[in-house]
Amino acid sequence: MSKDKEVRFVDQTLRDGNQSLWALTMSTSMMLPVAGRLNEAGFKAVDLTAPAHFKTIVREVREDPWERIRLMARKMRDTPLAIMQQCSITGFGIVPKCMAKLWSQRLAANGIRRVHLMEASNDFGLRVPDYVKFATDAGMEVVLAMTYSISPKHTDKYYEQKTRDAVALKVPVILLKDPGGLLTPERVRTLVPAILKNAGKTPVELHSHCTTGLAPLCYLEAVKRGIRTLHTGIPPLANGSAQPSVLSMANNLRHLGYVPRLDEAAVAAVSDHLQYVAKREGRPIGAPVEYDEYQYVHQIPGGVISNLKRQLTQLKLIDRLPQVIEECIRVRVDFGYPIMVTPFSQYIATQAAINVVLGERYKQVVDDMIYYALGFWGKGAAAAIDRNVMDKILSLPRSKELADWEPPEPSLEQMREQYGGSGVSDDDLLLRYIIGSDDDIKAMRAAGPIRHDKYVGAATPLRTLIEELLKRKDLSYVSIRTKDVNIEMEL
Repeated sequence: MSKDKEVRFVDQTLRDGNQSLWALTMSTSMMLPVAGRLNEAGFKAVDLTAPAHFKTIVREVREDPWERIRLMARKMRDTPLAIMQQCSITGFGIVPKCMAKLWSQRLAANGIRRVHLMEASNDFGLRVPDYVKFATDAGMEVVLAMTYSISPKHTDKYYEQKTRDAVALKVPVILLKDPGGLLTPERVRTLVPAILKNAGKTPVELHSHCTTGLAPLCYLEAVKRGIRTLHTGIPPLANGSAQPSVLSMANNLRHLGYVPRLDEAAVAAVSDHLQYVAKREGRPIGAPVEYDEYQYVHQIPGGVISNLKRQLTQLKLIDRLPQVIEECIRVRVDFGYPIMVTPFSQYIATQAAINVVLGERYKQVVDDMIYYALGFWGKGAAAAIDRNVMDKILSLPRSKELADWEPPEPSLEQMREQYGGSGVSDDDLLLRYIIGSDDDIKAMRAAGPIRHDKYVGAATPLRTLIEELLKRKDLSYVSIRTKDVNIEMEL
């Protein structure tokens, strides 16, 4: 096998596919039956979770996210499990360094071996060096993401410099991350060579979404230009707003003369299982989407637009949605083109809605945008804000109240005392800090341990049939006869 022609894959099914298509409702019970097959598939890594997932796993799925990591790690000893995170573990907040360090240590102890690290502003001098050090010291491989965006600011030269900044941090891998699915084949032809040239010997991976329908073409073009690791998903958790299908990508690459490193029989078994789960639970199936030119104009993630629709409907102002979207475009320009990714897309959408509803721009400004103007997301980000807008924001009474705020840096002992005392384990301390509610954690514990046998039906259809028949209230007698089976049941 020619190494120059070999293409590897990082699987995003359990993390990004789950997030993009199933709203994070995939349970560990759904994953466990195919963990062994994922381990055999030849993936470079399998992305499993994210700090933002912890709340949903606890509150809605009613599972212990640490136990999810441990159970999957035991079944996947040959394939590194990864986590995707920003430089925070509580969503958008600035985290005390003692907690960020403990987080990395506990990730590694529980079975995570790879960290996909992202800073929303692409400011690699802000909090990134600390998080790189914490993860590296814990023994995990750090993959530093550069987030792709479109604006007069985000040129090829911009990404050349960001690549050099990433290389200077001595991270093992760089990731070109396109969460909005905004890349086009034309841009790939200039951007990828520019990044690879400046990356030198540091490997570069590519992660995109099928939001505009172009990601599969961008992947193929990127491979032609030198990328050798792609982030993909397994159907039914591929396509749609998730990643391209690894099966389709492997087939297309093979026709182009490349050698996909993949056990497709193992992947097909995983796909069959997930199709079974989707059908049983009524979950959506990822499908290719139509091209949407307007996505390149506003760049607002689908989840943010969904939230805007819900909020405006509650206010009986849904007819103002087009105005709010247009105002999002203007607010982004005012603030120097922040990348439309969490948390900035949420900040901008909220501020745009306030501007439209109040009928005056920046009459009221949310705290998050004030913090942005004060430099908490980097001095460079603040310096790019339109001067008139900056003056208006800083003249607000609330800005004066927040101007002297400094992120607190309590000790680990102080944090432990705040969240339960010396008897609290490290994992539970972090869980309480992230979730913020003991009631949610108690409810999760009360739900019982994670079941290993709930979704084995893809491999044992007869057992599943019997279980479903036993739930029926309208049957009193069942007879099942095949060539090899004769079962009679009185219900």
